[in-house]
Amino acid sequence: MKMNPAQIEQTLHQFNAKAIPPADPIMSQLEKMFGDHTYFLDSKGLNIVEPVNADQDNGPLGVVVNLADWEAGDGTMLKPHQPEKTELVVQFEAQRHH
Repeated sequence: MKMNPAQIEQTLHQFNAKAIPPADPIMSQLEKMFGDHTYFLDSKGLNIVEPVNADQDNGPLGVVVNLADWEAGDGTMLKPHQPEKTELVVQFEAQRHH
């Protein structure tokens, strides 16, 4: 899922991670490997947020999916693996219609 700035900010309030900026040189490589997403780095590795199809009165939900783990725990090299859904669910504010 590609997020807008408001969604990224809402995600970072609920998920202790850092968003990779769209202008970062690594983005082209990530998009070739994993598709068009907003990417987040945390203590476990590389993550994306995928929408959850659940009707929520408070707004849509997204689940954090881990795509790659830090190799050797030093935070410099990522080791890709099959996408793994985590237990972390992010809630986005409902879109306000004027």
